Amino acid sequence: MSETYYKVNDMLKAMSRNGWRVTEQRKTLAKIFADHDGYLSPKDVYDLMAVTYPSVSFHTIYNNLRMLSEMGVLEDFYFMEGGLKFRRSCTSHHHHHLICVNCEKTIPLEFCPMDQGLELPDNYKILSHRFEVYAICDACQT
Repeated sequence: MSETYYKVNDMLKAMSRNGWRVTEQRKTLAKIFADHDGYLSPKDVYDLMAVTYPSVSFHTIYNNLRMLSEMGVLEDFYFMEGGLKFRRSCTSHHHHHLICVNCEKTIPLEFCPMDQGLELPDNYKILSHRFEVYAICDACQT
C-alpha cells in the first residue's frame, strides 16, 4: 500500500480515537494533508475541499483544522505575513523546525533546547512544548 494510504489511515484512526465520526468529508480532509508536504492555510484547505463539496462552509473547515491541531493530527504555525497555516504532524519522533518565512521550506531540527535543563519558577511542570526557528533560507536570500 502507498505511503499516502498510511498517512490518511493514521489521521483517520486519530479522529476515531477522539470520538469523531469518520465521514467522507473528513477522509477528503485527511487525504489533502497526506498529499501535501507543505503548509496550508485554512483558505487553501477550504478551496481544495470546495471542489468536491461546494456547500462546505469555511467555518466548518476552520473548526475541523483547529480540533485536528488540538488532538495532535495537525501542527499549526503562525507565519508573519501568511498567518495561520497547518501541516500534517510529524509523529515519528520528537523534533523542532527551522522554517523559511519566504518559501516555507522546513527543515527538522533534531536538537531540543529543553534537553539543556530548564529551571522553572514556582514549581511549574512542563506538559509540552514547541520550538520553531523562523529564518530566510539560502535560496531566498539571493
